[in-house]
Amino acid sequence: MPLSVPQEKKQQYLAFILLILIVIGAFWFLWPKIKSNIPPPPPIPEAKKIEINFGVLTNTAIKELTPFEEISPLKEGIGRENPFSPYPKIEIPKSEPES
Repeated sequence: MPLSVPQEKKQQYLAFILLILIVIGAFWFLWPKIKSNIPPPPPIPEAKKIEINFGVLTNTAIKELTPFEEISPLKEGIGRENPFSPYPKIEIPKSEPES
C-alpha cells in the first residue's frame, strides 16, 4: 500500500520548499552587494609608550611620609559559628533629655 499524501498538503509542502529556495537564492545573489556596502573596520591606533618618572620618589615630601601602623589580629578570632544567624540585639540605653 503506497503512502499517499493529499493534494492540498502536497501543495503546501511544495510552496514552503519553494519559499525557502527563493530566500536562499536571494541571499546567494545579494550577498556580494551587502558585503561590499559594509565599511572596513577603522585602523587600530598604536599603543603609547609609557614612561615612569622615578625621580618623583626622591622628593623630600615623599620621604617624610610615614607608613600606616600594622593592624593587629582580632581578639575574638575570625568568623562566626553560623555566619547566617542574626546578630544578637544590643540594648542601647536611651538618654534622658537634660533639663
